[in-house]
Amino acid sequence: MEPKLLKSLLKPQSYPEATASVHLIQTHVSFIFITDNFVYKIKKPVDFGFLNFSTLDRRRFYCNEEVRLNRRLCPDIYLGVVEVRESPAGATLTGDGKVIDYAVKMKRLPAERMLDRLLAEDKVTDNDIRRIARTIAEFHLNAERGEEIDSYGSIENIKRNWEENFQQVVEFIDDSLAQRDLQIIRDWTESFIADNERLFAERISRGFIRDCDGDIHLENICLTDHVYIFDCIEFNNRFRYSDTAADIAFFLMDLDYHGRSAFAEVFLTEYAAVTGDRGIVNVLDFYMVYRAFVRGKVESFRLLDPVIPEHEKKTAREKAIRYFRLARGYIIRRKLPPTLIITCGLMGSGKSTVASALARELGMAIAASDPVRKEILAIPADSRVHDEYGTGIYSPEFSAATYKELLARGEKALTSGHSIIIDATFRSKSDRALFRNMSERLGVSFRVIQTVCKEKLIKQRLDNRMQRAQEVSDGRWELFNRQKEDFEQLDGDEGALIFVDTSRPINDNIDEILTNMGLL
Repeated sequence: MEPKLLKSLLKPQSYPEATASVHLIQTHVSFIFITDNFVYKIKKPVDFGFLNFSTLDRRRFYCNEEVRLNRRLCPDIYLGVVEVRESPAGATLTGDGKVIDYAVKMKRLPAERMLDRLLAEDKVTDNDIRRIARTIAEFHLNAERGEEIDSYGSIENIKRNWEENFQQVVEFIDDSLAQRDLQIIRDWTESFIADNERLFAERISRGFIRDCDGDIHLENICLTDHVYIFDCIEFNNRFRYSDTAADIAFFLMDLDYHGRSAFAEVFLTEYAAVTGDRGIVNVLDFYMVYRAFVRGKVESFRLLDPVIPEHEKKTAREKAIRYFRLARGYIIRRKLPPTLIITCGLMGSGKSTVASALARELGMAIAASDPVRKEILAIPADSRVHDEYGTGIYSPEFSAATYKELLARGEKALTSGHSIIIDATFRSKSDRALFRNMSERLGVSFRVIQTVCKEKLIKQRLDNRMQRAQEVSDGRWELFNRQKEDFEQLDGDEGALIFVDTSRPINDNIDEILTNMGLL
């Protein structure tokens, strides 16, 4: 759509209902205009091969398909298809001018109830996740199936989808996708498909290939007194006719991406109870790799859109890199035996940043000293405490209690078969020995990651923390030298040590750690 037409649709008078404002959001395939009470979605005239909106007739057809298909889960939200007309002022959704495009009209759902926002604000409960699981499970049980739909669960179609993905990301190699990561993902998927032909055939014979949604992720779910799941795939049956496992894999992958993987077990338990599909776990990893890879590809497509501003492209590139790395992470974590990792380093040296990124890529649990220390004392995690060094909640007694609780959480995770990262300063050799001894007693691998960087950078990081209104860590530059004096240096008998210079990019740090651990 021409810039002039886009600009005209940002004017409130272009709409049939009174509205105080109009806000535009762009995806790689749509212009989405949000008014006070409604949303109008216009398809971009693009052709990606798997999606073709290049002609007016195609856009009209797929607008009608979008309404028809989304009414399965949102019958009262999708109102219909309306004409975009030409006017002296540009484009409008009123009047009787020449029809120049079509728009899907929807009721506006409350932004504050979108699942991604609720998760960010920590307002989602296990019961909310169960509601979502039941909604999707019941949808899948009633979704259309048949011989034609079954064909989309075949090995041939699965291979076709993957090969298309691999071809379409070639232009993003060394931009949003590393060549090595692409090869890791390709080799693993080809091997998984070859080794599991019987499993895929069983998914077909048991009726798990259905006319699904195809795009179930956090931003497409709204929780009110009803669970609204909107914006399904309408442009290509091949991406909607799929294994039900592929449908929920998108949701589970997105929970991982946003650091909320703890909800996955709640979801799966409820979903399996409703559908009876206990074998879904056998293909979930495969489809979660697929979903993360596709999401990385879609974000990368935004880099080619001349209409999207550069700052939005920067964000899209960062998201694409993270999705591609998550796809890789699902694969390499399968090689990880039960492992205990502890961080070690001075305040501001980047321990928590490294721990968080590594936990995300390896699907590991994480227990961090800063929030645990405050949790023990019933202090809000992000409230600042300005005690002097070694006093108050940082006294030796409270520090010992904190490490005791971290030790307990580590043992609980490891005895249940899960790896865990303990994120703490570990300035004392005796504290480090407690965790090493536990790993030996439990027979699990043990790694120590020591984070280091120049003091100038540490000071900058600590000063930046002080500018934030809420912060979990209480580390301050005026305490740094005292901690440095007390820090007991590591030596070679403390286990497998990995030294990380956090002045380097975080993804380089993680790759260095993974290589050291033999996972890359």
